[in-house]
Amino acid sequence: MNGRVLRTELRRSAAPWAGVVVLGGSLAVFFLIDGIWWRGTAGWTAQWTTMAMWTRSLLAFWLPLVVGVGAVYGLREPRSRMTELLATTPLPAWRRAALPAGALALALAVGFGLLTVAGGAQVALGPTTYTGLGWLPIPLVAVLGLVAAAVSAMGVARTLPSVLTPPALVVACLVMTNVLRVTIEGEVPESRTSNRLGLLSPVTADPRQMLLTLSGSVHLGQTIWLLGLLATGLALLAASTRRARLLAVAPALAGAAAALLILPAAARDTYVVDKAAAALVCDGPVCVTEASRSHLAELAPRGREALSVLHDVLGDRAPTSVREDTALRALGDPRPLSGDVVLVDFDEQLFGTATGQDLTRALVAEGLAPSCHARTSREGGGQEDVALQSIVAGLALGDPTLRPLAEKGTEEYSRRTWAAADAAWRELKALAPAEQRARIAALRTAALSCTARLSEISAGGASR
Repeated sequence: MNGRVLRTELRRSAAPWAGVVVLGGSLAVFFLIDGIWWRGTAGWTAQWTTMAMWTRSLLAFWLPLVVGVGAVYGLREPRSRMTELLATTPLPAWRRAALPAGALALALAVGFGLLTVAGGAQVALGPTTYTGLGWLPIPLVAVLGLVAAAVSAMGVARTLPSVLTPPALVVACLVMTNVLRVTIEGEVPESRTSNRLGLLSPVTADPRQMLLTLSGSVHLGQTIWLLGLLATGLALLAASTRRARLLAVAPALAGAAAALLILPAAARDTYVVDKAAAALVCDGPVCVTEASRSHLAELAPRGREALSVLHDVLGDRAPTSVREDTALRALGDPRPLSGDVVLVDFDEQLFGTATGQDLTRALVAEGLAPSCHARTSREGGGQEDVALQSIVAGLALGDPTLRPLAEKGTEEYSRRTWAAADAAWRELKALAPAEQRARIAALRTAALSCTARLSEISAGGASR
């Protein structure tokens, strides 16, 4: 009987449309807009965790929507003036409330679930070989958040049966979502309120680094809070007296109190490094993270070749290993450099897409003139860094002409930079090999302290 009523509810009510909008709207955002989610190692189809984080970040759009749908859904009986009639039927109030709430919850769960399946299918078909299951709580809490928001809005609308209730709840949800939302602008997350209060919102920040994931205390705290909110919504739907409505608020308050005790107080404890994904996998002196294991087969032989070239140029001062860069830092901040290691960032085009001799050239360039600023889709090092690396790589590899490592810019600054690079290249090529190596060594010393300048390598001094 209940199954038949539920099928009727799904077939004849507006509940399925909530799931359709969540699924269709999310896919439209991802596929119709060429956004940052398609780029780098933190793209939505690059890794399982980043896929889950990107899909959940869209709750910033869908939570206010499902709150509005739930509120309109909750006004169905008052609008049809059937409240008193239905109250005389032998069907318990909680069962009458469970059927429409269940239909809406099922539609939302299926919609978001299919979105996760669509993203997961692309990750599975991609190059990644890391398949840890630590990402699963991220979409599960997202589904719970959608269901709790919709059902609690239904309960509030049934308790306050006014045409103003749905728009008021939508506006309140919009404000709270944006006020409580936690973002990652620097090395650690930031919230406009206290960290614990901000984490009551299930909306996640846009993933910026593939190794970051939500901590277990965040999953647990948010689950308790959302379960309490869901219980309050169901209780409000079933309540028929003022006393019952007042008592219905207790689960939400208790869930919020318990969650605030569990959720991390410090922003640094919110997003943590996934230790399984960050574990190093090595082939001789070349190491990458478990999440980037698919790059190792190409990187290992090229890394050994590059280390040999670096030793020929720098002697005992040459780097002895190649390692993936996993340091956490704010966008635009200089990255920590070491003279013993060639750092590889797969977010950079040189390392993310280069193969064969192009990859060897990129590794030699990074080893001789390490850049303090990454050149990724979110941040970019200057043209001068590219010019310096192009010069030293060409000298080390014996190129007859200057070969830019990246495409030259067309603006005036880029034209001046590459004109200076051409002049420096001609001057250095005219020097004896020993003098060339001395200039390169001096440049590398300056680069490690982030003070290398193109004008100084051609003038004979590579540091200021």
